[in-house]
Amino acid sequence: MEVDGSAVGEFIRKEVGDWDDEGVATARFKAFSGQRSDWEPKYHFWRDLIIKVARHFGLFFINPSQVKNSWFNRGGLTPLCLDHVFSVMYNEGDIVRSGDLVDPTSGRLSQFFRKVIHLMVKPTAPEVTFEDHVILLTLLKDKAVEVVKLLSESHWTSSCIITMRRLRSICGGINEASAVLSYLSGCGKAQYLSISKTECIEGVKVSLSPAAVSSITSLDCDVLHLIWTTEKLQQQLDVIDQRYEMSRKSALASLNSGNRKVALRHAREIKLASESREKCTSLLNRVEEVLNVIANAESTKKVSEAIQIGARAIKENRISVEEVQLCLQELDETVDSQKQVENALESTLSCADVKDEDIEEEFKKLEMEVGSKNLQVLVPKTGVDIAAGETEASRSADSLSDALSNLKITDGAIKESGFRDSMVSMRNVSKNLNLEAA
Repeated sequence: MEVDGSAVGEFIRKEVGDWDDEGVATARFKAFSGQRSDWEPKYHFWRDLIIKVARHFGLFFINPSQVKNSWFNRGGLTPLCLDHVFSVMYNEGDIVRSGDLVDPTSGRLSQFFRKVIHLMVKPTAPEVTFEDHVILLTLLKDKAVEVVKLLSESHWTSSCIITMRRLRSICGGINEASAVLSYLSGCGKAQYLSISKTECIEGVKVSLSPAAVSSITSLDCDVLHLIWTTEKLQQQLDVIDQRYEMSRKSALASLNSGNRKVALRHAREIKLASESREKCTSLLNRVEEVLNVIANAESTKKVSEAIQIGARAIKENRISVEEVQLCLQELDETVDSQKQVENALESTLSCADVKDEDIEEEFKKLEMEVGSKNLQVLVPKTGVDIAAGETEASRSADSLSDALSNLKITDGAIKESGFRDSMVSMRNVSKNLNLEAA
């Protein structure tokens, strides 16, 4: 994946405030010299910046040549120390070359021997060349974790099987998928499998639990074939839908132009596409049903194994059936009491919410009523002095405030005595206003 150098430059300027400072840039772009303690701060700067840029743009495959000549190019000037930086990163295990990764298509034994040989004859820095892409190991690990998490969200079993095509779409490319599969295989979390039918079908079995992935079985191969079939059928459905839409548009265009003969031909194509879609959808549903049956059988097997383990533990610990029943009864009672508490809390909260809403509504009504009466007091026809009217309105508002302060909410309920006193106060306020208006 190629990244635009201008986009990288904008990101670097945001992250590094003195990036455009000529004096600082000149010192940074110089080649390393002297002891490691002399240039180690600059090395950490470049290493961290490379990782930060790659993480921001979602990369773990990077080309050292592009990093040097595009990412960090300042008006034709490039860092003279980057080759040294990549060499140190390689020696310290921050980056690996594609050839250093284990071949995921090989068996576990061959992968083990390859690791041993690689540790014994790992090349030193002067022998390492970075003409091709290298892999940032930290970001590769993050990507592998992201892939497993994504698969866990769509599968509820302890492991899953996906096609290589699906893995490539998740990882963003062939090289990226190969690197992720190689890393997961090295950790024992994934295993490559392939079957030969009408064509070679490649897939991956991934462990979604902390345990290592189990060995490949004949059932895994059958499941891979079924999953591959569903993907092929889905591709056919997409092609049929595109053909249907094109025929529909052509038929409408022909009708608008008055060419009835051509419109009938396109209508026939629409009919054929609809029939093909029905057949393809029916077959896809049947394959998915088979996959669901297999998944349900696997869950049933897990439950059966758990029951057997429980029965074996009961026998080994010499626990009687009465003790087991008593334990289950206590567990049921605990669950029931917990549910009762939750229901009580929910009912209390809902009751409190309703009461509060009712009070707010009554409060608004009272405000409107008092406001309308205040307006009647201030009408010139009453002959009352404006200042006196304002004083009375203020008193009315104070009375209303006193009355509303008596509206007390305790555990979501209104005390009846406070409510009656409030209503009496409101009636007195209303009578005073009527007398004044008269």
